[in-house]
Amino acid sequence: MKPIKLTLWGLLAVLTLLWITQPGAIPRDWNFFGLRHVLTDYTGIVAMGAMSVIMIIATKAQWFENWLDGLDKSYRLHKWLGITALVTSVIHWAIVSSPGWAMDLGLLEPRQRHGPPDGEMETGINSMEALFGSLRDPAEGLGEKAFYIGVILMVVALIPRISYKRFFQTHFILAIAYLVLVFHSVVLMPFELWSHPLGWIMGALMFAGTVSAVLILARRHGKSRISKGVISKLIHHPSMRTLITSVKLDERWNGHKAGQFAFVTFDDKEGKHPFTIASTWNKKSRELTFMIKELGDHTAKLPHQLKEGDEVIVEGPYGRFTFEDSKDRQIWVSGGIGITPFIAGLKERANGGSQQMVDLFHVTPAITPEMEEQLRADAKAANIDLHLIIDQKGTAFNADLLRKKVPNWKEASVWFCGPAAMGQALKDQLEKTGLNGSNFHQELFDMR
Repeated sequence: MKPIKLTLWGLLAVLTLLWITQPGAIPRDWNFFGLRHVLTDYTGIVAMGAMSVIMIIATKAQWFENWLDGLDKSYRLHKWLGITALVTSVIHWAIVSSPGWAMDLGLLEPRQRHGPPDGEMETGINSMEALFGSLRDPAEGLGEKAFYIGVILMVVALIPRISYKRFFQTHFILAIAYLVLVFHSVVLMPFELWSHPLGWIMGALMFAGTVSAVLILARRHGKSRISKGVISKLIHHPSMRTLITSVKLDERWNGHKAGQFAFVTFDDKEGKHPFTIASTWNKKSRELTFMIKELGDHTAKLPHQLKEGDEVIVEGPYGRFTFEDSKDRQIWVSGGIGITPFIAGLKERANGGSQQMVDLFHVTPAITPEMEEQLRADAKAANIDLHLIIDQKGTAFNADLLRKKVPNWKEASVWFCGPAAMGQALKDQLEKTGLNGSNFHQELFDMR
């Protein structure tokens, strides 16, 4: 979580520090309109800075994924920047609208418009500044409309009940709204800021954001990681509400590491969904296996819709939940379908991967005899100690049990994949009793 917090607060701190170093941070007049002018500019800059980084993250750039230690962390930052942009843009809109509201309530007299301040004659304005001045009205009008669209879409993205399909279908419209807001910001940002470091930073962010938005609208982001495949095998476990799907890929797939995931498109109308890869890479067979849990409308329909021979599109691999560290011992903890990356890890170690000592705790409400037999066989082949915990009430596993089963747990790294609340509780309990927080790795498998 440290890279997420560092990036979020670092961005806000840099923009704020640069803001207070330029003359416009001090109101020209210490009255309602003077303060309004300063706060309007500041909130606009913070909102556009956050939106620009959101656009960059949305391209799934590998360098950003590396910095944040995984695409799952990128999406968590994406979410928090979205909340930041939503809050600051609403405040920005309220500040801009406040004089009209105050006048309607009789709390404020209409402001008298004056000519340019002393020493600033219209003829002294350079051609670029004059051009921006002539575009103020359309920039304000279009910016307001883009604001309304952006707010609606950001709120939609934060409502879990709205299906992933609808979210995916509408979220790209934010790229259009962003481009309009770039026009709004470039025109309305105080002209003198373009010669200040704050203007240079904002210019760079909006340029990168604009390029990213164009890539998104052209559907070019992630293009280099796309492979085509055919479903080669389907195994359905109705009692577990799980579909095991094997896909044979074309030559464009260059392999993956255990623990990574991919975006899979089974239906163009539905769009792509993220699934963790439950297999190691074999160049000869060129097959990936996905364990798909029925968690929503789309995944619930797949066992009845898919058949062997169907074509699919796979984009990836993504993620850094790859069990790579220098510890002599690791502790793996999975909850429910969170076992998927560990299955790939078991197979990788059985094929000659790392020889670290590993304890795997798998907590699940139920498991079929076939799946249990396969899990135990994989653990034995990988020389990994398996602790299978059948727990329907959610109370059979905790940090005390982990500490009891693995006496030297403080020297180990912990890798967790499962329900977020379960992971956070485990992390808090272990940190309180001596685990270094940097040794706890959690997959934040939430794409919105």
